[in-house]
Amino acid sequence: MGASRDPLEAVLVAVPVVVLACGVAAALMRRLGQTAVVGEILVGILLGPSLLGWLWPAGSRWLLPGEVLPYLGVLGNLGLLVFMFLVGLEFDPGLLRGRGRAVAVVSQACVWIPLGLGSLLALAMYGVLAPDGVGRAEFVLFVAVAMSVTAFPVLARILKDQGLYGTPVGALAMACAAVADVVAWCLLALVVALAQPRGSGGADAAGAGGAGAGWGIAGMGVLAGVFLAGMWWGVRPLLAWGAKRWASEGEPGAGMVVGLCSGLCLSAYATNAMGVHALFGAFVFGAVVPRAEAVEAAAERMRAFAVPVLLPLFFVGSGLKTDVGLLGGGAAWLWAVAVLAVAVAGKWGGGAGAALLAGQPVRDAVTLGALMNCRGVTELVVLNVGLGLGVIGPELFTALVLMALVTTAVTGPVVRALRGRGRGREGAGADGTAAPVGLRR
Repeated sequence: MGASRDPLEAVLVAVPVVVLACGVAAALMRRLGQTAVVGEILVGILLGPSLLGWLWPAGSRWLLPGEVLPYLGVLGNLGLLVFMFLVGLEFDPGLLRGRGRAVAVVSQACVWIPLGLGSLLALAMYGVLAPDGVGRAEFVLFVAVAMSVTAFPVLARILKDQGLYGTPVGALAMACAAVADVVAWCLLALVVALAQPRGSGGADAAGAGGAGAGWGIAGMGVLAGVFLAGMWWGVRPLLAWGAKRWASEGEPGAGMVVGLCSGLCLSAYATNAMGVHALFGAFVFGAVVPRAEAVEAAAERMRAFAVPVLLPLFFVGSGLKTDVGLLGGGAAWLWAVAVLAVAVAGKWGGGAGAALLAGQPVRDAVTLGALMNCRGVTELVVLNVGLGLGVIGPELFTALVLMALVTTAVTGPVVRALRGRGRGREGAGADGTAAPVGLRR
């Protein structure tokens, strides 16, 4: 029955079911003191082979048939691009000022310690969990990168909920996460460059492949530098002029929304074509867009549709690839536990230890380590890139997704216990002010 269905009909059934389920789960998680991301990841896992596909295979095939998954993937990845644009829009380089030593020590420790521990774990896993034909270098580097990621947008949402967004420890966490993730994203680009010449596709993860697959790493770096320069000195002034023009006309209207959507898509296409992931382009476009009232109003319109409607489809795509049944053997679960232990030791332990060395008080250091251990949506993006490239297989993908879920879920309660603060209401911090446009996750 599923094979003969019109794909449009299947999409019209799957989208509302997925969006409503994610909305209910997100609301429930918020009431439990969690971020929306935790509920959406859980829905994706439950709708996949881990539960629905195991209990009711026929119903799972009818609700999410194979022919509809590429369409849902495209829609989800569009939502993800918008989300990364919003994250870039809220990125504040000013967080790095005045905290140079602490930011440098903690951010680098939160990259290189997880990278080192992850590399050792990956070397041990290579003969067991690496897909056939995958080189040792790209497999080890990818697992190491997956261990070093911090969810910058989810971290900001947790800080806002805990009333820590504008505090010294909150600003230090945001600055460290920003620097650490820049390094991690660059290393991920290196993995993509190493893996693509093998011919692996990456379209399933927002177009990880690209016309630049044949370029070497040095050539890709040059193109990335040219792209960044063009965005900063060419696109940014043009956007500033456009923002002033629309601001003088009053309400930004559809023109600003169309301009921002077109710009982020073209920027994503440019980085994808040069061999870097499309998400880099969306983030950079958001980072260079001027902070103007007209831009904020247009970004809010984009967020209002893309984040609650399109982005959950990305989580479902990840959940459908996550099969807890693959960890049925005792050895597989031992590897999953090892992944979690190494991830926590590298991020939380490394971040807290580095913060103590940088002169931070004990409570602030432990809090900072817990915050840097948060992974969320950023980790899922990285994992989907690796799975799409064929660098990791479904079994390791499942273990890493479970690690991302656990580390994200424990961050809020741990920080709340350490700081002794109650949650702010959703969409506002402890002071009752509205959350920034891109941080409402």
